[in-house]
Amino acid sequence: MKKTAMLRKLLAEGKSLYVPGVYNALSARILDQVGFPALYMTGYGTSVSLLGMPDAGLATMTEMHMNARYIANAVKVPVIADSDNGYGNAVNVVRTVKEYIQTGVAGIHIEDQVIPKRCGHVAGRRVISIEEAVGKYRAADHARKEVDPDFVLIARTDARGAHGGSLDEAIRRANAYLDAGADLAFVEGPTSVDEVKRICAEVNGPVFYNQTGVSPRFSMEELEALGIAITISPGSTFRASMMAMYDLAIAMRDEGPTGEKKFNDGFVDHPMGDFHTFAGFDEVMEIERKFMPKEELVKYEGSVGHRPQAAE
Repeated sequence: MKKTAMLRKLLAEGKSLYVPGVYNALSARILDQVGFPALYMTGYGTSVSLLGMPDAGLATMTEMHMNARYIANAVKVPVIADSDNGYGNAVNVVRTVKEYIQTGVAGIHIEDQVIPKRCGHVAGRRVISIEEAVGKYRAADHARKEVDPDFVLIARTDARGAHGGSLDEAIRRANAYLDAGADLAFVEGPTSVDEVKRICAEVNGPVFYNQTGVSPRFSMEELEALGIAITISPGSTFRASMMAMYDLAIAMRDEGPTGEKKFNDGFVDHPMGDFHTFAGFDEVMEIERKFMPKEELVKYEGSVGHRPQAAE
């Protein structure tokens, strides 16, 4: 089944879908093996992990598109990707949608911010006119129907927290974007439970929710009760990785040889300790056995190092 069709099937089940954020192919592979039904490529995580820069419109479409391709092709589950503001006007959005479909992701969200954009949970955002934004979502819908009608289009509005914005304007825009062809509406940056409840009650279609930053957190039971279709936690994986690396580095610095021992010994019994198997060397061996001459397997005889299980 196509991954776009897989995501459509998950949405059709009517359950609230929790989708954790990933920032590169490795983090995606880990969460895929844990068993999440879908994954989300974070734009902020892409920018800071790939460039070492904040989510301030500094990552180009080429860089975002590249990361989306790596992630989508590293996992078996559908991936939803951040595609910023479509990297231009309606003409640019047509190319953006077609390029993202080619990466293998199952869906994207496009926001109505001006260029350059910035993270939806920092101050200083501005949005384009609703008329221009509606044209961009209509263009996005046209482009996906040409290539893959199952591709999921999510319309994000930053009008709630933008300069001069309001929740009323954000809800008005969300409904206009759904009318323009978007599958889900994404109102970024609500600041209270009451605001989230208003969004769920007044948006005329499936709601996509970003559980981070200035916005309240909910349990899965609460998300189900609110009727939210998809909830993302975009930065959780990246933050966990940063904090773990930082804490280990501090321990090594402060404790000298003791810290180094703690660092090394901590991996012995960890589920990810057998890194070669996790990375896929067993699959490499299996492909060799199936499709390459038997003589190719001679290289494993007497060879020192990690030995895939398939070689036993």
